[in-house]
Amino acid sequence: MALFASTDCFLPSHQTQLASRHHHGHDVVDSRSTILHLHRAPQGARSLSFSFSGQGCQPHIALERKDRLSVVQTAAVRQLIGSVTRTQGLRFAVVVARFNEIVTKQLLEGALGAFKNYAVQDEDIDVVWVPGSFEIGVVAERLGKSCKYHAILCIGAVIRGDTSHYDAVANSAASGVLSAGINSGVPCIFGVLTCENMEQALNRAGGKSGNKGAETALTAIEMASLFEHHLKQ
Repeated sequence: MALFASTDCFLPSHQTQLASRHHHGHDVVDSRSTILHLHRAPQGARSLSFSFSGQGCQPHIALERKDRLSVVQTAAVRQLIGSVTRTQGLRFAVVVARFNEIVTKQLLEGALGAFKNYAVQDEDIDVVWVPGSFEIGVVAERLGKSCKYHAILCIGAVIRGDTSHYDAVANSAASGVLSAGINSGVPCIFGVLTCENMEQALNRAGGKSGNKGAETALTAIEMASLFEHHLKQ
């Protein structure tokens, strides 16, 4: 046997009280009170509804159940997302590490190819070379603070060796790119490969695993669009 439940919620800023009075067979709630009504539903119906109203209660939620079907209705939610097609006027910088250049050069070519495919003009792209992945973060932050670019793409390749140097460089590169984005307010995209060996790196730089430079370029476009069209201060 189903029940109907309805709630009228009145939440003043300083207090909440429970009070009701009876008038012509109906419960009447004053402006400071909360009351819950439970009613028998018509035979065969299965429905549960909640309604909130009054000062301080903005949400309105209704949940209806018929057999096994549940439907939730809420107020419309605004969703913001960057676009990879709205690239006109967007400017990008690409910071590339020379160390392991056989890998990073192919990653750069993949990124530039993706920019071209999505209508980013050559004159809107600047490429900055640095010695290694460790130096990417500080340069990315300087470029971001220059206010010339909508996103910074950071490209490098760190390959594990026989010492713990790999871990230090990989962790520093990741934290450096993250800090650059936070401190400059400009999206800085992490495109640094961290691989166990050269074969893995080459597979991700145009080999059988695709080109991660192209993938991170698309990320840069989407983030630049998101900031420019939706999050611009």
